[in-house]
Amino acid sequence: MVYTLSELLPRVRTWQQSGQEVVFTNGCFDLLHLGHITYLKQAAELGDRLVIGLNSDASVRRLKGAHRPVKDEATRAAILSTLRMVDAVVIFSEDTPLALITALLPDTLVKGGDWAPEQIVGSDVVLAHGGRVESLTFVEGHSTTSLEHKIRQRRVE
Repeated sequence: MVYTLSELLPRVRTWQQSGQEVVFTNGCFDLLHLGHITYLKQAAELGDRLVIGLNSDASVRRLKGAHRPVKDEATRAAILSTLRMVDAVVIFSEDTPLALITALLPDTLVKGGDWAPEQIVGSDVVLAHGGRVESLTFVEGHSTTSLEHKIRQRRVE
């Protein structure tokens, strides 16, 4: 389900108070591919509930350029929320999810293997609160950038 932060906060607290471990990750998830699915499945296995912070359209444009996102935030959020391993999606408009992580205080913070744990935004907040930070294995050959490149090449041919 897609939530606003004010809707999600009490839900996360309820989960945590009942002993469920909340895992948080974030990203653009523009062109969903096997790398994303593998990563989200691994992230979900680290706890009981998986929350995704999704970059807003404006945030994606600032981070990736004017040509992105390919899919709008409502579509990206709807697609992610249908995945069995995802318990909640919340859209954020900042360039980083730091404010979101600080508000939610997840038990586990996860990013892909292209991020070292100490480079993960919000790792200091989660660790200071007694949580853990994980960097999962990057799935080689599967990235949105490479997928976008393949699509553009085929248009030229």
